[in-house]
Amino acid sequence: MSTLLDIGQKPYHHYGSYLKKKYDGQRVYKVIVDGNFTCPNRDGSKGYGGCSYCNVDSFTPESARKLPTIREQVEEGIKRAREGYRADKFIIYFQPNTNTYAPAHFLKAMYDEALAVCPEDTVGLSVGTRPDCIDFEKVALLESYCDRYDVDLEMGMESIYDETLDRINRGCSHEELQTALKLVENSPLEICVHTIFGFPWESKEMMLKYADEINKHPQIKFVKLHHLHIVEGSIMGVQYKREPFHVFSIDEYCDFLAEFIPLLRPDIVIQRLFGLADQDLLIAPNWGMKKSAIQSYIDKALERKEAIQGSQYKG
Repeated sequence: MSTLLDIGQKPYHHYGSYLKKKYDGQRVYKVIVDGNFTCPNRDGSKGYGGCSYCNVDSFTPESARKLPTIREQVEEGIKRAREGYRADKFIIYFQPNTNTYAPAHFLKAMYDEALAVCPEDTVGLSVGTRPDCIDFEKVALLESYCDRYDVDLEMGMESIYDETLDRINRGCSHEELQTALKLVENSPLEICVHTIFGFPWESKEMMLKYADEINKHPQIKFVKLHHLHIVEGSIMGVQYKREPFHVFSIDEYCDFLAEFIPLLRPDIVIQRLFGLADQDLLIAPNWGMKKSAIQSYIDKALERKEAIQGSQYKG
C-alpha cells in the first residue's frame, strides 16, 4: 500500500516542497559561500575558542574552503549544482562563521559581488549570523535587496536556556536573540532560527519547550533543527574523548522529533531535521548512513508515528 511519502508528501512543512511550489517547479539550490569571516566569540571581542561544539570546517564544504574569491566560489558552486543536481535557480548562502560581522559597507560589497555572478538565475540571498551581530544598519542593508531577491536571515538560537549557552561558551544570551527578533518584527526579511537538540544536561521536557519559544515569534518563517554531533577540532570533541556522554541514537532522535514537530506552528517551514559533519571530522553519533538515507529514515519514522506538524499546536 502506498503512503503519502510515496507521492512526495511529508508530515511536516518541508523546505524542498516549499521551494518547488514557490518557484513553479524549478530546482532551486543553495550555493554556499565562505566570506572568510570570523566570530566575536573567536577573535576576543566576546571570547576565544568559539562555541564548544563548533569546528567551522565541519559545516563548510571543502570546495568553498579552497576557492580564494567570492566570484570563484559562486561560479564553481553554480556549475556543480547545474551538473550534479540539474539546478535551475540559485540562492547565494553565506554560511560559515558570522556573516554580518563587519561594517555594512564591507558586507554590501561582498553580497553584491556574489549576487552579480549569475543575476538571471539567482533568486535569493541567505545570510547566517549570530543574534548579537545584528543591528538596524545591517537589517536595512539586507532589506535593500528584498525588491530583487528573497532574503533570509538565519540566526543561531541553539538553546533557549542561558545556562546552556554559558556552558557551551556561546558568548550570546537568549535575550540577545529576542532583541534581534524584535528588530525584524515587521521586516520583509524571512527569518530562520537554528536549534541544537541533545545537550546532555537538557531533559526532553526542556527541549520540547523550544517549540513554544519559536511559535510565539510570527516573524520566524524557517527553522533548522539539528541534533548535537561531536566533531574533531571542537572543545566538546576533546571533552567527549576524555569522558563520553550520551548523544542521540537515530531512533532516539526520531522519537524526539515525533514529539516536537506536532508542537511546532504549522506555517513554519522546516529547512533541516538534522545536521551532518564530514566523516573525517565526525566523532559521535555515527549513525552509519549517508545524508539521504538518514533523511528517509527520519521521514518514515515520523509518518509511522503519525507525527503531523502543528497537530498539537495551541495558537
